[in-house]
Formats: sequence, structure tokens, C-alpha cells
Amino acid sequence: MRKQPGYSILLGLTITLTVLAILTLLPVATHPANVLGYRSLCTWVPWSTLILAALAGTSCKLRSRIFKSH
Repeated sequence: MRKQPGYSILLGLTITLTVLAILTLLPVATHPANVLGYRSLCTWVPWSTLILAALAGTSCKLRSRIFKSH
């Protein structure tokens, strides 16, 4: 059974948002310290990580509701 085109788009969005959430936590010495006290790729950690993770979860839930198997 072939999935509809929108399924691939939402799956790609979920994967992209998840990867971006993980990337925000990577340590980088050249950036200023974040709220947690260490220098990471994103200075808005943990807020940016939580927002991206929530968006990834939302797109995953939306994809499962739209393309639910009958």
C-alpha cells in the first residue's frame, strides 16, 4: 500500500524538527553561555529544544491522525 504525498512531507517535517532539537544541545565553545550554564549551539536552550520537540510531536500526532489505517 502506497502512502499519500502528504505523509512523506509530514514525516520529513517530524524528522527535521527532531534533528534540530538535538542540534540545539550540542556544545560549541564560541557561543555565549545559555540558561543552563554551558555554551551550546543555541543560546536559548532549553526553551528552543522544548519548542522544537513539541512541534515534532505535534507533526507526528497530526500525521498519525490524518493517515490512520482503517
